Amino acid sequence: ARPAPPGAAPHGGPPVDALRAVPPVDALRAVPCRIDLSPGVPDLTAFPRTAWLQAERRVLAGLTAADFGYGDPQGAPALRVAVAGWLARNRGIRADPGEIVVVAGVAQALGLLSAVLPGAGVRRVAVEDPGSLGARGQLRHRGLDTVGVPVDGAGLDVAALRASGAEAVLLTPAHQFPTGVVLDGERRRDLLGWAAAGGLVLEDDYDAEHRYDRPPVPALRALAPEAVCYAGSVSKLLAPALRLGWLLVPRRLRDEVVDAKRHADLGNPVLAQLVLARLMDSGELERHLRFVRRHRRRRDAMLGAVARHLPGARVHGAAAGLHLMVTFDGAGFPDTALADAALALGVKAHPLSWHRLTPGPPGLVLGYAAGTAGEIEEGVALLGRALRGFAPDRRR
Repeated sequence: ARPAPPGAAPHGGPPVDALRAVPPVDALRAVPCRIDLSPGVPDLTAFPRTAWLQAERRVLAGLTAADFGYGDPQGAPALRVAVAGWLARNRGIRADPGEIVVVAGVAQALGLLSAVLPGAGVRRVAVEDPGSLGARGQLRHRGLDTVGVPVDGAGLDVAALRASGAEAVLLTPAHQFPTGVVLDGERRRDLLGWAAAGGLVLEDDYDAEHRYDRPPVPALRALAPEAVCYAGSVSKLLAPALRLGWLLVPRRLRDEVVDAKRHADLGNPVLAQLVLARLMDSGELERHLRFVRRHRRRRDAMLGAVARHLPGARVHGAAAGLHLMVTFDGAGFPDTALADAALALGVKAHPLSWHRLTPGPPGLVLGYAAGTAGEIEEGVALLGRALRGFAPDRRR
């Protein structure tokens, strides 16, 4: 059977194009489906409930009554110490706990930066094209201007960054979203040269822990701490619902960022911070990281399914992360229509055009961490069924 016409959706939900009326990624999350291949979601069934509960009990047993009062808006000291150790072991970053601001995920980190950057003379921020729609929205929501800079096989085009006139740049150098490329050595040196001349780098290290076919690359923050604002979180390692992350900024911005955090929420919930600190200090979080690197098997399942069911699709970014990007070079259909047809069959996926600022080949961004191998196979097979409705030459 042919897929439903573009614009249809299951259970009366909105078509993908209609989701532009609100932040589309958020709206798509609320639409029911059979199989969710959205990017950015870890394996939530793998959350270490037993370890978390044991750590929480130990933390609670040691707390005094005073510990239940207002905490430090910069973050619980114990967590800042633990994060400093985590970053040194896993990302090559040497940071004093006093440099770390605990935040409610990378989204809040970008919100805080957007609040303080205009006071530092930054009003125009370059963003990767393609790049994260959600991250771009955080900057725009606070009134910053954004300008797209192309990404190619070596990462961000630094020459284009220079030509953009932006005072800062937001990028994902360890595993670019959504293409999956790594900012190569020459581009890194060029970017740090641009920063040394007065530019500011906003580094989103969103899934740096998930590596399969290559060793991790060092964070830019490790190379130029006074030119890089660094944001990370446990959203892709544990669960987005925890809303726990960290932000490191150059010394000249630290007081303003801490003040913005204080006025935003008086700090994150302390109990969750102390539990996470205990998991980091005990080595439990590293054990969990080794466990979830089984995502490689799911990545391999998706690669096989794409080869079987999406003939002609070109795969990008398979060496790391929690998602793949596929493009249909030379195809004449809009990828939002393909995503609509897939949604009508009960499968969620992001159209690549959501994350583009300039036109390009249609494509999809497909997450594989949250599904079983069987679900991945079925979901990609249904994508193939939807694709055949738009590309008659690919029916077989």
